[in-house]
Amino acid sequence: MWLVLGLVAAQRLWELWLADRNTRRLLAEGAVEVGSGHYPLFIVLHASWLAAIAILTPWTMAPNLGWLALYVVLQFGRLWVISTLGRFWTTRIITLPGAPLEMHGPYRFVRHPNYIVASLEILVLPLVFGQVWIALIWSVANALLVAWRIRVEDGALQDRRD
Repeated sequence: MWLVLGLVAAQRLWELWLADRNTRRLLAEGAVEVGSGHYPLFIVLHASWLAAIAILTPWTMAPNLGWLALYVVLQFGRLWVISTLGRFWTTRIITLPGAPLEMHGPYRFVRHPNYIVASLEILVLPLVFGQVWIALIWSVANALLVAWRIRVEDGALQDRRD
């Protein structure tokens, strides 16, 4: 369990570093951040999700390999999103006026693939360790936050969709 959670935490920290780097670059190019008020709630949600799994799961719990395999597959989706957006990928809502919207990679199929992958991760990782209640509670909390965030993000991008 600790190995899996350690790898997930390391991945999240790397993503925060990458997102911060991209955010600083975009802001220097004239981009603006929208909806920053809800961003700390996502940090709390993800940190508490990992903490709940670590605290409530017996350290001797063997992972369910089926759920773990699904979680690993989701990482390919995450990498697809990050590589498709490249320098535009952030964990915040950052919009660069005049920049075209991405319509390649997973964005050919769905409007918000990153939120789909992250939502599935929040559901699946607790199930790797038999933590159904963590999967349900954090999935509901995440769904509420993501719904709010999508409204804000779609509003910020509306003029570029027309």
